Amino acid sequence: MEIKKKIEAWFEHFHAHPEISYQEVKTTKKLTEILADMGVTYKTFDDVTGVVAEIGEGKEIIAIRADIDALWQEVDGVYQANHSCGHDANIAMVLGALSYLKDEQLDGKIRFIFQPAEEQGNGAVAMVERGVVDDVSYLFGVHLRPIEEIPHGKVLPAIHHGAAAFLEGKIIGVDAHGARPHQGKNVVDPLFAIHQFIKTIYFSPFETYSVKMTKMQAGGNNVNIIPGSATFAIDTRAQSNVVLDELMEKVTEGIQAIGKLYGVEIQTEWNDYTPAAEVSEEATEIATAAILETVGEVGYAPAVVTAGSDDFHFYTIHRPKLKAAMLGIGADLQPGLHHPNMTFNTEALDIGARVLAATLKKALTRHE
Repeated sequence: MEIKKKIEAWFEHFHAHPEISYQEVKTTKKLTEILADMGVTYKTFDDVTGVVAEIGEGKEIIAIRADIDALWQEVDGVYQANHSCGHDANIAMVLGALSYLKDEQLDGKIRFIFQPAEEQGNGAVAMVERGVVDDVSYLFGVHLRPIEEIPHGKVLPAIHHGAAAFLEGKIIGVDAHGARPHQGKNVVDPLFAIHQFIKTIYFSPFETYSVKMTKMQAGGNNVNIIPGSATFAIDTRAQSNVVLDELMEKVTEGIQAIGKLYGVEIQTEWNDYTPAAEVSEEATEIATAAILETVGEVGYAPAVVTAGSDDFHFYTIHRPKLKAAMLGIGADLQPGLHHPNMTFNTEALDIGARVLAATLKKALTRHE
């Protein structure tokens, strides 16, 4: 079977068998079977899902990462695991790149990281903790791009993702009868104070950032009770890690001040932090050359800046010397990433695999 058809078959299999973060047991098993059939050496882990494979010989190691988990979301009225972020495509493209390269003479090693739990935001950290990039010089990633960014047939050398963090909070006041509000501590008041406060946070207009309330819950079925408990959530995003850190600090300080002002306890916890991209110019140049070589000027698209985030960038946060870039593949993807009925042109899979193969090979031969 030719490689293009294998890529399509792999995609169809993983698309039909989605698994959520850290539960990618069958996905991991299938990957090991594919790698074994290829005659490629690989290793798995006792305590987490995922697979790491390697080809070539030499001191230098170039790596590429594919995320393997699916989302849990409602699809046509039923909650289920669903590959609406395109990780099934990422797996197929990276396996395709491996197929194109495995029989070539390589001046170094290429490591293929099939990483769990990108959607949970800490799968990359799990791989870093297990040393999979300790000896890697260049790391590449890949992701399908929505049609409003680039159309089918176009490939871009780097995605400049933004940073994101989410705060979940609980306000603890005192319930009271609606006729005697003075006897209680109404959590609706600090709840709306927080909502108004976050709209007063400003940074330089040259910075890209946002902060907004995404959840408010207070009170029960009875409308004559002053609610003494509420929960809320805040979504914060910025294009740089520095701005996000400052934004998180301002939000935390402001919420605690509101708690004191209203005499209530406000418990907060930041979670699902994802850093902004730290994109390597050298890695981007390598990817650009590979794109031009593979699909020509007509297929090249410039790097894109997006407010979306990806845990791929934890690799460079934890290993600052690592030179990394994530390539974007145009596939007429619509109506959008994470939409339960997302679709794309699967002809893009082979294009992506060939560009990735060329990128990895160029990274190994860049000094020639």
